[in-house]
Amino acid sequence: MVSRKLMGLWALFDVCLLAAGVISIVFSIVYRKTDILLNLTISKSQLLAALIMGIFLVVTFVFSIAAIVQKNHITIGLVILNYMLIVDAFVVLCVGTFVWIWTLRQRNNYHPLYAALPPNSIAFIQDKFSCCGYFNGSDSVVPSTFCTTAQIAFTNALDPTDVNNDNLFCVNAVTKFTDYTLNQMFSYVFTVSPPIQVLSLTCVIGAYGFMPIVLGLILFTLCIINMRKEDERFKRIDLKRGGKGFV
Repeated sequence: MVSRKLMGLWALFDVCLLAAGVISIVFSIVYRKTDILLNLTISKSQLLAALIMGIFLVVTFVFSIAAIVQKNHITIGLVILNYMLIVDAFVVLCVGTFVWIWTLRQRNNYHPLYAALPPNSIAFIQDKFSCCGYFNGSDSVVPSTFCTTAQIAFTNALDPTDVNNDNLFCVNAVTKFTDYTLNQMFSYVFTVSPPIQVLSLTCVIGAYGFMPIVLGLILFTLCIINMRKEDERFKRIDLKRGGKGFV
């Protein structure tokens, strides 16, 4: 008979799988809101990937309930469940790696996205971070409260290769925000520091952080399959002995 401890651990990981799927779906929906920095950081393709991943995980959870309630001698459902979990692991790995690869060249990757922003959005970022231009003082700069004509002329005259001038250009401020956000999406632990504490929690559970849940559930499911098969084998032996059981 499958031990209660094993079943309890299996149930715990299965509930975690459901929570991961729901949070991933909620993340993909909630963060479609209008927010200049978040919309710049998180693309529609990344949100779509989170939605697909969440759907995969929730569907797997629903199937797992149907598989686990079958009689002991019916293990095909659990076998199929493990194949589904392997697919889930592949999806989680792809989503996490997709985000991770994007983070490797953020300064260049966000340059065309920043340049494509409407002038009022660029002005908002300039005023928020007190910077003018992306890589230099003439790169995608627009007049704003901070970037007056005099300030633009000043930053335009600065040497962009001088590290002492880094904070005067927007590239560092923008990529500092995007780097923190994206790191939460593929591998880091969640924090409770505003303004994106929910995003932090969501992303950790939503990418590489899902992998231990999926792998753990695969292992526990294999254990349950093995123990159920063992129980059935002993039952058949018992029947051959006339149902007297073992001493």
